[in-house]
Amino acid sequence: MKDFTQDDEYQDDAYGGAAYGGAAYGAAPQTPAEARLRELLSRQAGSIRTHEAPLDAIERRGRRGQRLRVAVTASALAVVIAVPVGAYAVGSGDNTPVAKAPSPTSPTKVGVPPAHTTPTPTPSGPAAPGSPEQLADGITYEQAADGLEKCLAYHREMDVTTDEDLRIELGKAEDYRILLAHRMTGDDNAPGDGFWVAATTDKPRPNRVICRIVDGKSTGISSGSEELLPEFGPVHPDINAGKLNQQTIITSGGWRMPYRWGSIGQFASEVERVTVTYGDETVEASLDHGWFAATGILQKQPTTAPHIKGYDADGKQIYDSTQDKFYEHALPKS
Repeated sequence: MKDFTQDDEYQDDAYGGAAYGGAAYGAAPQTPAEARLRELLSRQAGSIRTHEAPLDAIERRGRRGQRLRVAVTASALAVVIAVPVGAYAVGSGDNTPVAKAPSPTSPTKVGVPPAHTTPTPTPSGPAAPGSPEQLADGITYEQAADGLEKCLAYHREMDVTTDEDLRIELGKAEDYRILLAHRMTGDDNAPGDGFWVAATTDKPRPNRVICRIVDGKSTGISSGSEELLPEFGPVHPDINAGKLNQQTIITSGGWRMPYRWGSIGQFASEVERVTVTYGDETVEASLDHGWFAATGILQKQPTTAPHIKGYDADGKQIYDSTQDKFYEHALPKS
């Protein structure tokens, strides 16, 4: 026999009143078929087991419902407290609340960060230079780092060497340290103004790159590094630093002025100070992880290459580029 649910019982009661009571008070005589049907229905009705009202279950549901309403109310109050200043409530019809400024004593926000929040990863990039002076002309670290990344990508694109033994791997931008960045003045050999970025690395091998950035794109790269051998002396100007401090003039009558220049190179552990004189200006170089970097502005065209001096901790001069047989003192004729 089917064990009815409450809904089943309700439906049986509703329809049973009509089925069982509809003809109970009628005066019409019964036919044999009707009498037989009534007898069968009476037997079935007698076998139905009625259920007592589930008072315990109803009481338990009532208590759970009350606790649920209390919890929902508390949650709603917490949400209201956490609404930021000036937030607008959402409503409907004529009961839509109007945004009001909170009272001075009203809390503006209460709450904690959601659980399982994943921090935003910090973008990787080259190490920053050791001093602010190594980023000149308003060039930011982000611009210099972006220029270095484009420069290394340019090298990978242009390096079509198929022989792995001859391929030059320069590494990733995060392997480098920004050494110097300053604006670039285009010349007959490399037209277009932009900026230079010089950076150094020990990965995958000691290296230095000088990158040329014009209109947001890398248009040239110089890479290479020499070990600071004893015969070089305590200071060794970079062999390709001329890119940072010379203009190539073929069709015009002279350098474009004023001219931003730079100078970079290596120094030994006994060196505590490096100066660079170019034209009429002497600049104190920044010393950064075994490299020096200096920059300045020329107002007139120079006649000789930058003059570099090195000093020890006692202030004694221990290097002079004019006495360095490996250093090119004269400027190119063109």
